[in-house]
Amino acid sequence: MNTLTSASIVIADVHPLIRAGMASLIEKQDSFTLLGQAASGMQAMEMCDRLQPDLLLMDLNMPDCDGIEAIGRISARHPGAKIIILSGHEGEDEADRGMRAGASAYMAKSAPLDDLMACIHTVLSGKKYMMPEMAIKLASRIHGNQLTPRERDILGHLATGMSNKVIARAAGIGVGTVKFHVKSIMSKLNVCTRTEAAMVAARRGLVHFA
Repeated sequence: MNTLTSASIVIADVHPLIRAGMASLIEKQDSFTLLGQAASGMQAMEMCDRLQPDLLLMDLNMPDCDGIEAIGRISARHPGAKIIILSGHEGEDEADRGMRAGASAYMAKSAPLDDLMACIHTVLSGKKYMMPEMAIKLASRIHGNQLTPRERDILGHLATGMSNKVIARAAGIGVGTVKFHVKSIMSKLNVCTRTEAAMVAARRGLVHFA
C-alpha cells in the first residue's frame, strides 16, 4: 500500500450519477489516482483482483453480490485491503456487519467532503474510521441483545404491515410462535408498538423499503 501522499482508488456503486460524482471528487485530488469504476459487487471484486487499488470506496446496495458479501470476499483474497463503505442508509446494523466483513470505515454518502477526505486519509494510514454518531450507536448496541436470524425474518414481515396470522403463514410457523418472536423483537429494540419497531428497523438498516 502507498503512503498518504499518493493512493490509487476504485469506486463501486450501482448508481452512475453517484459514481460520476465520486470520480470527479477523486480526480480533483492531486494525490489520488482513479483506477476504475464498478457497477456491481462482482465487478468490484474483479477490479480489486486485477488492479489491486490502495483503496476501495464501496456501496452496500449492489447487484449480483451485495456489498457486504463482496467486502468479505475481497478481504479474504487481499487481507491488507482498505475498504471504505459509502452508504445512503446510515443503519448501524449494516455498519456493524460491514466492518466485521473487513471494511476499514463506514461513511454516509451525505457526509461533507472534508469528512470523507479525513476518512480516506485515516484509512490509508492504516487506521479504522467511524462517523462519531455511528460510533455512538454501535457502542450502545454492544450492551444490548441482537436479533436472531428468525427474529430478523419476522421483523422484515412485520415492517411491511403483516398481521401475526399472515406472518405465521409466510414463515411457516404457528401464530403463538410469531407472537413470542414479536414480543422479543420489541423488547430488544426497546419499542412499544409495531410501527416503532418498523421505524427503528429501517433506521438501523435491519430492513429496507423500496
